[in-house]
Formats: sequence, structure tokens, C-alpha cells
Amino acid sequence: MMWSLIAVALLCLSADAFQPSVAFVSKGTGSVAHSPALFMSSFASDGSEYSSKDTDYDDDEPVNMLAFQNSEYDEYQDAEVKELSPVTGSKNSGNRFVALMWDNELDTKGRDALQLHIDRNEIVEDHVMFCRKRNLYNETFNSDSMVDILRSLPILASDLRRIVGNLMIMESTDLKYVNEMLEEEPNLVDLNGGDISKIQLYRWRQIRDYTLRIDDGRFGFPCMLVALDDDPENVGNLRADTKKEALEYLIKSERVIAGGPLHLPTEYKDDPSSIPVGDLILFNAKNREDAIQFAEDMPQAVEGLYKEMRVHFYNNLDVTGKFVSEDPLRDAPVHQMQEALEYWGYPVDDEQTPWLNW
Repeated sequence: MMWSLIAVALLCLSADAFQPSVAFVSKGTGSVAHSPALFMSSFASDGSEYSSKDTDYDDDEPVNMLAFQNSEYDEYQDAEVKELSPVTGSKNSGNRFVALMWDNELDTKGRDALQLHIDRNEIVEDHVMFCRKRNLYNETFNSDSMVDILRSLPILASDLRRIVGNLMIMESTDLKYVNEMLEEEPNLVDLNGGDISKIQLYRWRQIRDYTLRIDDGRFGFPCMLVALDDDPENVGNLRADTKKEALEYLIKSERVIAGGPLHLPTEYKDDPSSIPVGDLILFNAKNREDAIQFAEDMPQAVEGLYKEMRVHFYNNLDVTGKFVSEDPLRDAPVHQMQEALEYWGYPVDDEQTPWLNW
């Protein structure tokens, strides 16, 4: 049962995993297909064939819909009304962090690129389970989990045949909790035994404008831009001078999934030494050339703010474990997910997390 869950429900790679990818390193320089409509038919969700009858009724007697509606109303009008409370905020919210892991830079075992890919692929299951178990907590279960792992994105090589790294987006009330969690993360443990000293770790001040929340793959394929600023003496006030223009560029593009500046990971959020040192933009692109063009047309890139720019398409791992819905037309994994939660000891019948336990 558990292994069936792991095979079907937990390893949810994006469907875009094998679309054209792009990866490049650059100095900063100055018909969407629509799905057919879903027509009404007599096809039943239990897998039966199309009905051979012209009508679903056994006889040709007219149906009194008014009487039917009244009977339905009478049946439910005295039903108990239950007030639903809104989903509570996370106890770990307040600081958003980004960890970038480039496998070839962190590996201490001398493996080549292909072997690194193979080894990372073999522990995807461990990584997903690691993240989900930290995300599944409430007042009585796993309450000492102090980091929410919002997203885990395997980074793809330009040939799309290899995973070359991983990006994790996390929330926590304190930097020390993030460091403690990363030291136990399966990928990093495999690469160098859990040494976080060479990880690219930043505070991420994500721009909250609602227009910068386009779905992954809405118009193209999801990819990321990681751009790091040039030395302060070379750029002066370029970041501040291009801030407004850059925001307008992102909004008008209508393709940004999420974005914002990367800051030094100081212990305290309001530490003045937590200066911006780059940008992380998740966006959709139709192909490799389109992704590169979007990155190089960024106002900051045009003005020469960046010292290095990297663009990669990525996969999406479902590491939250909290949002599972029943689909009557498919073999949905929701019941397997609940069985797994119960196996882990999570109180599946409690009222603390009604959005998960109905």
C-alpha cells in the first residue's frame, strides 16, 4: 500500500519535464494551443460504454421537475448548517528563503555529470518524503517542524537529459531552522554529507503583486532566471534606478510565475546588511530562444546590473503533501494519501486541518 502511494501519488514530476530546455551563462548586456471543449455525453465515470438508449429514463412519462426540486428542498432545508473557518496561516511564515544547489559544485565524490544525475534521480523519493513530512504538522503532530518547504524544483540541463541541481523555496521564522533542515536534506547529504557552507542561500523578497502569479506552463514551459549583481563599485545605484522599470517589465510580460530580489541571508530580516545581490524570476517561455530573449531584455540586464545570468527550465515536485483532491474521472490518489498519513501517525480524522481531512 505504501509503495503504491509512493509510485502514484508522491513522485509528481511536472508534465513539462521533457519539453525543450535552456541553460546558459551570460554577462549582463545592454498560438497557444487550446484544449477542446468538454461536451456533455452519456459516458459514465465508472468506465462503462456510451449508452445505447436515446434517454436515461425507463419510460416516456414526463418528469415533474418542480415537484422534484421541492422534494429535494424539503429534504435539506432542515439540515444542520456548519460554519467553516478559514485556513489558518502557517506558524513558520514571515521569512522566505531560497537555496540553490548546483550538483557539480557541491559533489565531493568525484562523480561525472551523468552519474550525478543518476544518483539524484534515485533519491527523488527520499527527497519528496523528507519535504512532505516536514510540511505535515499541526498542534499535535510533528509540531516541532520549523520550516515550510514551499517548492522544490529540479534544475534541468540544456539538453533536458540531466538534472544538474535543485532550487528550494522555504519559509521559516529563523535562519537557523533553515540551516538545520538543509543539513539533513537527502540530496545534500548525498553530495557532501550535509555541508551547507557552499550552498547559495538567500533571503528572497518575493514581489507580492497578484499579476505575478501566472501558472507554471500557462503559455509555454516553466523556467527560472538566476541573475547575480556585478560588484557594487561597478553598478552604483543601478538596481534602485531600474526598480520601477523592472517591475513594469515583469507585469506587462504576463508570463511571470513568481519573482523578486535575492538578499544576503542575515540572521534578522531587518538587518541593514541584508542587501540585494541578485534576482530570482520564475517565468514561462515557449522555447530556448524565447527564454534567453526574456532574460536579456530585463531592464537590469540592459543597463548592465548583472555579473552573471543563468536560465534553466525545471521540473516541479509536489512536496507539500497538503493539497490532494478527488477526481471522479481518474484513479485519484487521495485515499492512498490518507492511508499514508495515517501510517505516518498523522491524525487524519481530526479537525485541526479540515482542508486536508474531510
